[in-house]
Amino acid sequence: MTHKLKPAPLAYQNEPFLSSPDGRILRILAEYQEPLVRFRREQIQDTVVFFGSARFQGGAAANKNLSAIEAGNAKSSHAQREKDLKRALAAVDMARYYEDARRLAFLLTEWSIQIPARRRRFVVTTGGGPGIMEAANLGAHEAGGKTIGLNINLPFEQFPNPYITPALNFEFHYFFMRKFWFAYLAKALVIFPGGFGTIDELFEILTLAQTDKLAKKILVVIYGREYWNRIMNFQAFVDAGTVSPEDLNLFKFVDTPEDAFSFLRDGLTQYHLGGTPKKEKEQEVLPEIAKTRP
Repeated sequence: MTHKLKPAPLAYQNEPFLSSPDGRILRILAEYQEPLVRFRREQIQDTVVFFGSARFQGGAAANKNLSAIEAGNAKSSHAQREKDLKRALAAVDMARYYEDARRLAFLLTEWSIQIPARRRRFVVTTGGGPGIMEAANLGAHEAGGKTIGLNINLPFEQFPNPYITPALNFEFHYFFMRKFWFAYLAKALVIFPGGFGTIDELFEILTLAQTDKLAKKILVVIYGREYWNRIMNFQAFVDAGTVSPEDLNLFKFVDTPEDAFSFLRDGLTQYHLGGTPKKEKEQEVLPEIAKTRP
């Protein structure tokens, strides 16, 4: 006696297949197409991306933590307390960058939402997590603008901060697809003090610009000369002959939110608004980032 078979699941509803190595190409395509649909729906034309450490706190939180450590913990050894105190003092010092990112994002968003355009211009975008990312999303939120968070699924640390516009809150599995969306819409990058990830993101864009792989002008602001001069010596690249002197013109150092905003406003106006916001020409919602090469 034969048994009647149940219908097989549709391929696009077959969860074991979609989660398997053979379904990887579909997962990659989904991380391209789903954000594309949402960006179009929310009328996002372009972005300004903020990078920086996920570990920084705002001034109030950093000072509160320092006060708690100074109050003492009987269970901690003297050596451990000294280490904790050192870290807490450093956190208080670095909190200024959190506050500066918040201020710059506010200024930029306050300006951009006044640009006469059918689509949303220069929307503040971050990796969606804590630290500098939270600060920039917060500043844009306080200015009354939309703000984007491109989060990454990790076994630790990353959770969406509460200041991302809900419709523009994304979660990625693949780092390279997340990087694609950072670069694809960007007209400017602001690089705050950070660690390995921040440096990776900075040099990826600088490499694309250096090798003429960008179909558009992307302004690059490196924020906090004091920090970055301690971390790396850019002039040493030139002195060693590994980059051209002109390559140091691919970015600009700034030290205050006001200076950063002035540079971004003037550059974005010059390169992407036809000279003044009133002369803006309609562009494709999603301009291509890379030139086609043989």
